[in-house]
This record gives sequence, structure tokens and C-alpha cells, in this order.
Amino acid sequence: MRKRSPLITLLKFLGVLIIAAWSLVPITLIVISSFKADRDIFSAASRFKFEPTLANYAMLWSRWGDFFTGLWNSFIVTTGATVLAVSVSLLAGYAYSRHASRTLQASAFFLIFIRLIPPIVITLPLFPVVNWLKLNDTHFILILLYATFFVSLGTIVMRTFIDQIPRELDESAMIDGASQFQIIRRVIFPLAAQGMLAVAVFVIVYAWNEFLFAFIFTTTRAKTAPLVVAEMIGAVEGVEWGVLFAASAIQLLPVLAFVILMQKHLVAGLTAGAVKG
Repeated sequence: MRKRSPLITLLKFLGVLIIAAWSLVPITLIVISSFKADRDIFSAASRFKFEPTLANYAMLWSRWGDFFTGLWNSFIVTTGATVLAVSVSLLAGYAYSRHASRTLQASAFFLIFIRLIPPIVITLPLFPVVNWLKLNDTHFILILLYATFFVSLGTIVMRTFIDQIPRELDESAMIDGASQFQIIRRVIFPLAAQGMLAVAVFVIVYAWNEFLFAFIFTTTRAKTAPLVVAEMIGAVEGVEWGVLFAASAIQLLPVLAFVILMQKHLVAGLTAGAVKG
């Protein structure tokens, strides 16, 4: 094997460093600013030397109680959408993997195609239908929309994972008298768990931060955290930057921690099927 050139190694290191800085610097600035007084947030003299304070978090609790209600709504919607999307993706992925046909192949391309459509294209025509069904401002409509939006990608990911599970295991289970549901539950489910976690990471990151669907289809009862943050930016009395950064830090923390814990499964989902033996 040829040794890597020191220049190539250095360039790769610099590339990784730039990407890491691009992702981590804004997050770090948000968290640090949440502990600054408003007068220090945009002051060059207080950029690194300042007196930390929890006043912004106290003001967030006292003045913006809706934010914590929005966090709870975000949790409900994200959990529901993840469970629904992962369940449907598992079943659909199994069907695509084990029952090949021209119709299924054509529908697979259709799944990829609709995933490329911008959400706004289908959002506006859906509004009168959702309004007629009286599903506006409910958790259910957001769960359904978020899950539907990611089922296409989840199905492709799950099909790739299930393709790597030997069909002989299915046949052995059928010989033992297992039904299709039992095969999925006892054979496919345990072996495709990593793929399911990868799909869950995608859905959670999307649903937790999604704004457009929540903005159009909710008003008060099912309002999520991103909507409340947007209200802080457009407040009539002016933007309280410290409180805004505190809210952003709180909203960012759960999904950031989850992604860090599940990063190996996220990488597995991105590279699924890249190498086949």
C-alpha cells in the first residue's frame, strides 16, 4: 500500500476541522450568549470575558410559559411521528425486499420522486382538506404529516437493511409454521433494529425542528417550540436576545444529545448498502 502524502493528510485534517467549526461554532455561540446579559451579547469587549447569569432562563420561564408547553407538544408530535414512520417503513421495507415485482419497483421510484417535492407544494392544497376534517391545531395532523413526509426515505433505508438479512431465515421460520407477522416480529425486527434506529434519528431531527407544517396547521393547542421561538423574534416590544438564545439552547439540547448518542446508527443508515458481500 502506498503511504499517504503528508499534504493530503493535512488537507483532510483541515477539511474536517472546517466542517466541525462550521457546525459547532454557531451552537457554542448560542449557548454562551444564553448566559450573557443583553448588553454583553453584541459587545466585542464582552465576547469572551463576561459575568455568567441565569437571568435569561428565569425570564424565559416567567414570561414565555408557552415555550415549555411548545416543548411538550414537540415531544408528543416527534414521538408519535417517529413510532408511526418507523413502523410503516419497516413493513413497507419488508414488502419491497421480499416481494419483487415491476409494480413495486415503479412505486419505489415514485417514493423517491415525491421525497424531492418541496413541502410547500403539498401544504397549501392540504389546508382546506384538513380544515374540513377539523384536524387543524391537533397533534394528530402533525404526527401524520411528519410521518408521511419521511416514510418514503425510511422505506428505502429499511429495504436496504432487510436485503442484507438472508431469505433462508424467513423460509426456516415459515417451515416452522410462522406467519408473515411472526416472521417480521421475531426474525426481521431484531436483525433490522439498527436500520430502524437510523430512520428514527432522521425523523426525530426533522420533526423536532420542523416549522412550516406547524405554522400552517396549528395555532394554540398543538403549537410546537419552533413556533414560539419565531414569536419571540417577532415580539412587538422588541427581541429579548438573551431570552431568545436561552430558548434556542434548551430546544437544541435534547435533539443534539440524541444525535450524539445515536451517531453510529446515523452513519449506518447513510452507508447502508454501500458494500454488499
